[in-house]
Amino acid sequence: MALREEFEFSVETDAVGETRAWTAPEVAARAQSLIAEVETAIVGKRDTVRRAVISLICKGHILLEDIPGVGKTTLAKALARAIGGEFRRVQFTPDLLPADVTGSAVFNQRTSEFEFRAGPIFGNVILADEINRATPKTQSSLLEAMEEGQVTVDGETRMLPDPFFVVATQNNLEMTGTYPLPEAQMDRFFTRLSLGYPDRAGEIDVLSQQQTAKPLDRVRTVVSLTDLRAMQIAVREVFVSDKMRGYIVDVVRATRESNQLLMGASPRGSLHLMRASQAAALLEGETHVSGNHVKQMAVSVLAHRVIGRSELKSKGVTPEFVVERILETVPVPIG
Repeated sequence: MALREEFEFSVETDAVGETRAWTAPEVAARAQSLIAEVETAIVGKRDTVRRAVISLICKGHILLEDIPGVGKTTLAKALARAIGGEFRRVQFTPDLLPADVTGSAVFNQRTSEFEFRAGPIFGNVILADEINRATPKTQSSLLEAMEEGQVTVDGETRMLPDPFFVVATQNNLEMTGTYPLPEAQMDRFFTRLSLGYPDRAGEIDVLSQQQTAKPLDRVRTVVSLTDLRAMQIAVREVFVSDKMRGYIVDVVRATRESNQLLMGASPRGSLHLMRASQAAALLEGETHVSGNHVKQMAVSVLAHRVIGRSELKSKGVTPEFVVERILETVPVPIG
């Protein structure tokens, strides 16, 4: 099958259909400019920024699990500014209610009618900060929004803005007053990422950049929301052969058969791994997925969807370790 050099698709702009044809390198150039712009605020974390952008153009949501103070909020704000999107922040606390997230109907005394007051989830980039501090009931209020792009309040369904991207954060330290995310919600996150401490040179750069100004203030809009929607369409046009689809399924099935895991990845994990591999290929200007693209994204996409055996954790056998070993054992198809 001949690979297409151009992606042809329609994008709705101000209610007018506009047909564009972009080559794969052109889409890659836009994605790389987005990565570079976010990097002006996030120093020395190119791989994490790249994976965050991949999640964004795949219409996925990310879980940033890390220690406090390494730039999780800055990453979310930088992404919003770089795409010219509306940034909204929800601080999750034990007393936060679902209506505080989605919005609620409020009685207007002047009109004697109930009016809907939109919650902070109505934005393009939503920072769900310290999501594990809220109760499971409030955590679950995000589920419909993340999966369906809509919320239901008082029996009425309301669509969320497009694009809609959730960056949820949680500290990976066991702290008082936290509630672990249920497996159903973990599975809805496209990737789980971590920024980690910067290296010595990177931390010196952070001090230099922030001595007189905030690097976040320098982040410009380099990709419009319309272009982002076009990139999200283009990802789906990247060719995936039958052999590559089989390889993705074999990797995911291996997590279900591993004796080091109590639970393997779901079929949603297979779909998300395929989509992430398509985006990884597109960022390189490629029009087809290879085994290397699958390997690049497997740990970020699958590790948070599996449950390791508790008795192996003390031996350093983490879900990430198991997925890495699976990638070493499952053969990559040739051709």
